[in-house]
Amino acid sequence: MKRTLILAYGVISYLVFFATFVYAIGFVGDLWVPKTIDGTPQLPLLTALLINAGLLGLFAVQHSVMARPAFKRLLTRFIPQAAERSTYVLASSLALVALFVYWQPMGGVVWQVTDPVGRALLYGGFAFGWGLVLVTTFLINHFDLFGLRQVWLDFTRRPYKPLGFVTPGPYKIIRHPLYVGWFFAFWSTPTMTVTHLVFALATTAYILIAIRLEERDLAKALPQYDTYRARVPMLVPRMDKARRWQEETA
Repeated sequence: MKRTLILAYGVISYLVFFATFVYAIGFVGDLWVPKTIDGTPQLPLLTALLINAGLLGLFAVQHSVMARPAFKRLLTRFIPQAAERSTYVLASSLALVALFVYWQPMGGVVWQVTDPVGRALLYGGFAFGWGLVLVTTFLINHFDLFGLRQVWLDFTRRPYKPLGFVTPGPYKIIRHPLYVGWFFAFWSTPTMTVTHLVFALATTAYILIAIRLEERDLAKALPQYDTYRARVPMLVPRMDKARRWQEETA
């Protein structure tokens, strides 16, 4: 019964994540969903800015603190080890839900591209970004990243083994293609409002900080990561360095 409950918890956490991910596409792109990043301002500019900063800060703190190894060790004193990743996924999703619900538009237009070709290119970049995010999660094992592998192995009474260090596809060219996908998703818009700009700047700053924290943990956990970091650029491809890494790992 315990293993069944853990499996159900993992599946529910994943479904909440997936629904949040789909909603996020509409939220950032001003598409489909009832409330998006832009809209008619309802509060004074400063009040809206403070609320939005608080919501972004809440997500950043949750996302970073719960990802630290020390917090994971503390958390697994109270919950089963197999449910740790699902708990992280669920908490991140709920922090995003809070952001979607309480986000405050602030009005104002920073840029607006009216040329059809320019708009098509920007929408293409937006779609490319979200697609890259999704594809890269599968390249590094989507189901492990979002906790399903852990709860399934526990349900089938098989021990969990951490994934080995691999550099598939775009990971041979840059170290963080997933984050590059986020940059495309957040910045590729034909109409950049003040609200959207605040969101894009804050998330970009958070990602750059998160990369430093993540790479510090990876270097401690994976002996080969320092060599990989020295050979492969972080975000912007340099084909000479990428070619040397491909030759060494072929």
